[in-house]
Amino acid sequence: MKHLKALRAWLGRKLVKQFVTGIITVVPIGATILILIWIFNAIDSILQPVITAICGHTITGVGFGVTIALIYLAGVVASNVIGKYLVLYIESASRSIPVVSLLYKGIKEVIESILVPGKTGFLEVVLIEFPRKGIKAIGFVTSELCDETGKKMYTVLIPTAPNPTSGFL
Repeated sequence: MKHLKALRAWLGRKLVKQFVTGIITVVPIGATILILIWIFNAIDSILQPVITAICGHTITGVGFGVTIALIYLAGVVASNVIGKYLVLYIESASRSIPVVSLLYKGIKEVIESILVPGKTGFLEVVLIEFPRKGIKAIGFVTSELCDETGKKMYTVLIPTAPNPTSGFL
């Protein structure tokens, strides 16, 4: 009888542990798949009205393919001399429109921080003594300086909760 209770308790713990492990495995995979499907459908639906007007019916995936091709072509144009001037002109024009300038600048910074190496603004992650002796905090090195004597100094951003975009420098 005692062995049966121990076996049931062990089996219960084992089942719960495996179920939780399954949730930890399946939920991120499922959420990733759902988000990718949502992104695909959102991009695909951008050009579906045009495709429907041309073909008379929707064709799943064509809008996505055309959108990806247009993004690639925009990259080709923006990477040549004339395209660079065009991008600079669009950026300078957008700066004069209050709401548009904030949106454009914010979106561009986020995209660059994700896609362009070295554009995150952080050189490295450090553990420093802050806010007082004996307490450690995670910080991000934002720049490297030299004082009058040539000694290296660093500026470190220590993010705060609940808004990690602000903090102590």
